[in-house]
Amino acid sequence: MRRRGPYGVGLWAAALVVAAAVLAASGGVAAADEAYVTLLYGDEFVLGVRVLGKSIRDTGTKRDLVVLVSDGVSDYSRKLLEADGFIVKHITLLANPNQVRPTRFWGVYTKLKIFNMTNYKKVAYLDADTIVVKSIEDIFNCGKFCANLKHSERMNSGVMVVEPSETLFNDMMEKVNSLPSYTGGDQGFLNSYYADFASSRVYEPKKPIVPEPATQRLSTLYNADVGLYMLANKWMVDEKELRVIHYTLGPLKPWDWWTAWLVKPVAVWQDIRKNLEESLTGTGGGRNPHDQLVTNKELLCIRSLCAFARRARHKYKSEEALPSYSTVGSASSSFGISNQKLHNGAHPKLPSYFGAITVLVCFVSALISLAFAFIIIPRQVMPWTGLLLMYEWTFVTFFLLFGSYLRVVYNWGSSSANHVGHNNLDSLENHAGAGYQRSTSDCDTDAAFYWSGMAWVNGSRWRGFGIVYDIRFGASSYLGLCQRSKR
Repeated sequence: MRRRGPYGVGLWAAALVVAAAVLAASGGVAAADEAYVTLLYGDEFVLGVRVLGKSIRDTGTKRDLVVLVSDGVSDYSRKLLEADGFIVKHITLLANPNQVRPTRFWGVYTKLKIFNMTNYKKVAYLDADTIVVKSIEDIFNCGKFCANLKHSERMNSGVMVVEPSETLFNDMMEKVNSLPSYTGGDQGFLNSYYADFASSRVYEPKKPIVPEPATQRLSTLYNADVGLYMLANKWMVDEKELRVIHYTLGPLKPWDWWTAWLVKPVAVWQDIRKNLEESLTGTGGGRNPHDQLVTNKELLCIRSLCAFARRARHKYKSEEALPSYSTVGSASSSFGISNQKLHNGAHPKLPSYFGAITVLVCFVSALISLAFAFIIIPRQVMPWTGLLLMYEWTFVTFFLLFGSYLRVVYNWGSSSANHVGHNNLDSLENHAGAGYQRSTSDCDTDAAFYWSGMAWVNGSRWRGFGIVYDIRFGASSYLGLCQRSKR
């Protein structure tokens, strides 16, 4: 047997090193030639892009993450996305050629610019309201254009794989004014441009087609529609095999705090959000400094309003309450007005429709309170934060509105009672104690109602998404209000 010398062994080792380097380099080039892309028109969708990027990075990809941003995206948002690991590229919007179009589709033709990203051999586009729940690296092996076919044999442009080409893009720009769009946006145009897409074969990662087809259909696994989930209350495919979840419920986006209480699949999105790194100060868990500041101000405002209500109620309790008001006040808060006789046989001048007015005022106050709380709470706070802020602001606002109505009733009752005369003053004073006890009982009822709700929310809190403040901070003032009113 012939023995190898030291030089022969060295040559073999060098060859292995070079081969490994070549393989690594080829893999690196392949990864660099392909990218995940999304589009951002304004700051409202920044959180969605961050969560999407996090979900893709969690799959272990080495491909570029690119976000195309328009002029509507602030410099802070761009820095935040860059800190998250995105390649941020500024683009100008493509005007929508349709004269009659929905306002929300004004610049959506800009999505067509991904067909002109010729610095990449292939790109996988995902809308900002999607998340990746399982690796989709194999999606880059599909045809030159791939998308998911939805109902009515129409494709959805929320998830696409594109092989960029300047020639293809220019051809689209030439036809953009002539081809119809059933949506008034890019999705309708693409359905017209790829008119035969419905007849394309379904992409199967384990069964590649040679040669590579021009178009292929992605299965539901790559674009699971939450809207269809809500209709059937289940996924149409095996949930464990899902790759991409698409939150296609119009205004119900996963970053809006109230959506988590309405749409079950949003819990998956929120789980990814909670794990977002703090790329910039105050951005961990998907939070942002502006919403945090607004939330803190609202909590302080609630405390101030509770203190104001406590002083107002204490002032009322310190006054010599007339029995007519005690009766009206306690009965009104229980949604019923009773016409009690004064001891001299006189009656307060209460309209016959006074009870109906009280019920109406109560109902309107509740609606206004709910609407006001819904408007002032930042949309993208954590779900439990939004729920507790909604509860407290609704309760406090209703307390102030309906309390103001009762104050008007009190003033009206006082002026009406003065016309009865002073002969009944002694009998009125005898009933003041009973009125005080009834009002105190009302406070006990209000407090019990308030704290029953808080106990339910707080008990559920530990099973939820977490929260950024202690509920006692906003609620303790009301407890003090009722305690002081009993003194």
